[in-house]
Amino acid sequence: MIDQFINFVIRPPRADYNPDQYLWEKEFTLSGRTYKRQDLELSNARGHTLRCSHYLPSPLPQDTLLPCVIYCHGNSGCRADANEAAVILLPSNITVFALDFSGSGLSDGDYVSLGWHERDDLKVVVSYLRSNKQISRIGLWGRSMGAVTSLLYGAEDPSIAGMVLDSAFANLFDLMMELVDVYKIRLPKFTVKMAVQYMRRVIQKKAKFDIMDLNCLKVAPKTFIPALFGHASEDKFIQPHHADLIFKSYAVKNMIKFDGDHNSSRPQFYYDSVSIFFFNVLHPPQTSTSSNKLEKYYDLGDLKVSAGMDEILLYEIITGQRSACTDAASSSSVPPSIPTKKPVSKLLDEIAPFANIVDSVVNENAGLCSDELSRKVKWPE
Repeated sequence: MIDQFINFVIRPPRADYNPDQYLWEKEFTLSGRTYKRQDLELSNARGHTLRCSHYLPSPLPQDTLLPCVIYCHGNSGCRADANEAAVILLPSNITVFALDFSGSGLSDGDYVSLGWHERDDLKVVVSYLRSNKQISRIGLWGRSMGAVTSLLYGAEDPSIAGMVLDSAFANLFDLMMELVDVYKIRLPKFTVKMAVQYMRRVIQKKAKFDIMDLNCLKVAPKTFIPALFGHASEDKFIQPHHADLIFKSYAVKNMIKFDGDHNSSRPQFYYDSVSIFFFNVLHPPQTSTSSNKLEKYYDLGDLKVSAGMDEILLYEIITGQRSACTDAASSSSVPPSIPTKKPVSKLLDEIAPFANIVDSVVNENAGLCSDELSRKVKWPE
């Protein structure tokens, strides 16, 4: 049982997927604009190859720098989890970078570390983007393990423009103690702490990190990057009080709580807020090709997909579904089931990220400034 719990922490179900099926096409169109998926490989400090994808306009606008959001997936996740973020952000001239962290998806590595080593992977990606003369500001969007990764990295790099932190845990030791109870691992209470200490030693030997060092409460007070926190009110895996503790000690912040659990789809108003947040902190340029016709962004007729792709597969692609990540004890950032009868047109309408505010956010004629948008989301003084 203890060994299973150790694997639950550092070797959860791993996403094994075909990029050509589960990522956006190498070239696709939204609202009459063409975008491309640029696949690449980066190497981290431990010599692991990281499989990555960068979603960009095609061609890139000349003499115009574009911001980028790096999507950081959960412990059973992969870069397919960023598919929805790409649909949400690309129409606002915000590029999206996705990666499989070391030990996840198709990247090298045997174990995940719930943010500890993933922070170094993120550093490699940021360095790559900094060297790209076509990228301006950089934002981070993390879920679960990815949110912790973003927090840990953000404490070291104040140049990050903003972070969306969905379902972060406060510290790993306390989380493990809670999970022993939540998942009813049969250990006498007086031996639980001894068992966790044993797991600490094994994890340190296998995955090369100390669970006692993984503490967001130590870095949150020293981090001043604007952050939007999100947490599901019925999350039993990482309970909402974790977000409350981090939020209390953080400086520039806002919090959104919503119905659902750790793996459930996020509601429309959450994506609205994410869209406004990144527009405010990243200041994407409004080019002549921008459109305020939101329905076209998500119109299936404008989405070029291969002839053999059916509605179920498209649903999987858009929501980042993978069979390897549906385990109930996983902190994967995808929902556990796929409705098999929902039409794609309805799905695309549902995931439209800012249906009520698109005329304000992406309007080539109005050119709204961030001060005007700030009134829509009240930030602390």
